[in-house]
Amino acid sequence: MGKSIRYSRAKKLGVFGVSAVTVLSASLLLSDVSSGARKTNEDSFKVLQGTTTEQADGKYYLSSTLKNIQWGHLPNRDSKPVMSISSGATVTIDTVSHEGILEDQGRDPVEFFGKHGVKKDEVLSDAIAIAGSDLDHDFAGDGPHVVTGPIAVKGAEPGDVLKVEVLSLAPRVPYGVISNRHYKGALPGEFPENNGPQDGASADHPELYANVSTFTPLEKMNGKYYGVLPIESGGEVRFPAKPFMGLMGVAPNTSEKVSSIPPIETGGNIDINELGVGSTLYLPVQVKDALFFTGDPHFAQGDGEVALTAWEASLRGTFRLTVLKSDDPALPRNGEIKQPFAETEDYWIPIGLDEDLDEAMKESVREAIGFLHEKLGMDRATALAYMSAATDYEVSQVVDKTKGIHALIEKRHFINNLDLEVLADKKKVVSEMMNNEFYVSVDSLTDKLAGKKKTNHKKGATSTTVTLGGKKVTIVENSNIYNVNGKDVYHEGMPVSIDGELFIPVKAISEILGASVNWTTSGNTFTAKVTYNLKK
Repeated sequence: MGKSIRYSRAKKLGVFGVSAVTVLSASLLLSDVSSGARKTNEDSFKVLQGTTTEQADGKYYLSSTLKNIQWGHLPNRDSKPVMSISSGATVTIDTVSHEGILEDQGRDPVEFFGKHGVKKDEVLSDAIAIAGSDLDHDFAGDGPHVVTGPIAVKGAEPGDVLKVEVLSLAPRVPYGVISNRHYKGALPGEFPENNGPQDGASADHPELYANVSTFTPLEKMNGKYYGVLPIESGGEVRFPAKPFMGLMGVAPNTSEKVSSIPPIETGGNIDINELGVGSTLYLPVQVKDALFFTGDPHFAQGDGEVALTAWEASLRGTFRLTVLKSDDPALPRNGEIKQPFAETEDYWIPIGLDEDLDEAMKESVREAIGFLHEKLGMDRATALAYMSAATDYEVSQVVDKTKGIHALIEKRHFINNLDLEVLADKKKVVSEMMNNEFYVSVDSLTDKLAGKKKTNHKKGATSTTVTLGGKKVTIVENSNIYNVNGKDVYHEGMPVSIDGELFIPVKAISEILGASVNWTTSGNTFTAKVTYNLKK
């Protein structure tokens, strides 16, 4: 079982160039903050060591032990897979954040995190093993990332596309780190604001690097996770956790060593913060069996990632990996797919990558025009006009040598041209589009997932209690408060009643009911695939 942790926070402290919200309590437990008053949260946080399979929801499980990882570089065509799975299978993968194990932090996570009150048994054992191993890692020349994999997906051939559905992401520890290093980030030469690095900087003398790493704890409020940072003049700033894997990809067709830093045409370090739970990523396959890998786990990242790193922290992720052949209607483009493409419930996401940010922008625009023309039937001139009026372009990151731009094409703009379909365990669920939001019938969804339900029409408001696996959830008409296993949880998606039957937003299914939801655009249909038992 995992380790229960209680965190109490104290003053800002600098250690080896590290600014921090310090952890002091001997028996650490995740704190809960509500209405400005800090109180103990009833839910203890359980550290997800590699020795526990809690929240390992997939049919397969891949740990982040030394034999299953690479440090600083990506798999290539010569890499040997550490696991082989069938197309369409689900796999849970442990990832390790590089923050806390790097040379400028002493390459000793026990000592590094210990300075913030974290006990040895609250540091991931695989992080300790990686830092203490004889793995060759050049701090100046190699990438920082710990990469788990590669995984062979049977049947994948060059020219195919690997569809990666992100089904779940669980924090392995209740803390992370945000780092700013000399000569890197959006303001190299300006930040960090000190005189580093100094002669003699090394893992033995990390303070001489004079880089700045900010220890950032995880807190829970109303069932949601937040990061907390101190304000020098007093108080603190709180921001929501939005976990995602910064690095997902398949092996490129080369025998050369491939750095983990720049994103490449087969994925890698693309750092797009939209790729959290519920997202789908399409990757062009260049080698037999695809050789999927992941890493660079984040609790949150602002677009641009300006300091250099995001809120870096270890995650346990579950993915469904599916091979798409050239004639599959789910492909985002006709013909050969040459670079990553993504989609979520809200957006289609064409991606542009280039060392020159202007060229990355052009590439993303070209990809978007091609998608709108080939997939949605718009003529190219109208596609460009539409995007100029209604599509946002965001800077994914500017710190990974190859820069990234991605478009956010809103799916709801096209709802009158495409059909909506929601499937639960491959069975169609009653669904509606209301107030520009996708909804499903609670009764229909519960039936298709083989759950139990009880509806109450008393007191002028319809409520339904759903029992699904280990969850008992009460859903009340026109209320943002859901009762999950006896505890109130807020979600922005509000249930509505139609002729006495409750409907909930699709985006509430994952968090409230604990089922995964992933979206695919197949032909002229938006399809939301709802899965409760991920081991099937």
